Amino acid sequence: MPTTLRIGPYRFFFYAGDRDEPQHVHVERNDRLAKFWLDPIRLQSSGGFNRVEIGRIQKIIDKHQTQLKEGWNDYFGS
Repeated sequence: MPTTLRIGPYRFFFYAGDRDEPQHVHVERNDRLAKFWLDPIRLQSSGGFNRVEIGRIQKIIDKHQTQLKEGWNDYFGS
C-alpha cells in the first residue's frame, strides 16, 4: 500500500490491486477510511468520517490533486 501523501492525521494511499480502476486515493485516519475519485474529485465511499471531515479531506485532495495523480501514475504507470 504505497503512501503518496501525509497531511496532519491523514494518510493518502493506494492499494496495489487498484490498477484496473480509475485514478483514486484512499484516505485513512485511525479506524476511518474513505475513497475519493481524482478526476473529477468526488467521494466514492466513506467509513466513519463525518460530513465536516469529508469536506476537509476533499479540500486537501483538491489542493494536492496533481501530486496524487502523479503518485498514481508513478506507481501504476500512466
